[in-house]
Amino acid sequence: MKSLHNLQEDALTRLFAVGAVLGPAMEEGLAEQGLTSARAEVIWRLHHGGPMTQRQLSDALQCTPRNVTGLVDALEDSDLVERRPHPADRRAIHVTLTKQGEAATADWTARSRQLARRIFSDVHREDLETLITTIDVILERLDAPKP
Repeated sequence: MKSLHNLQEDALTRLFAVGAVLGPAMEEGLAEQGLTSARAEVIWRLHHGGPMTQRQLSDALQCTPRNVTGLVDALEDSDLVERRPHPADRRAIHVTLTKQGEAATADWTARSRQLARRIFSDVHREDLETLITTIDVILERLDAPKP
């Protein structure tokens, strides 16, 4: 019987293996759409969070405002996002998805659903619920400040 420490190490090894497979597959899919993972994250955040200022995007992405400017410029050139006046603050600009940006997220959602069904088609509901709960705990711990 494996010790708890060995099981923890095995679990982490498997998480790395999943990342090693999913990461390149995601990059390939994004490249087909002419996107980098950083640009895709901007689109994803706008899709889930609605219009944001570049400062809000900078905070969400944990990068410099200058980096966000470059990302938004490239996405604007691709007609995936646009800058609009902030509705409540004349000094601020909102970044929002265009119709083409919304279409890109709809395509990602459809592809994600197909992949999820393929991967999890014969996994029991209770096992999926346990997996989701466990991943949520892992993500929470990874996001927590280090002691």
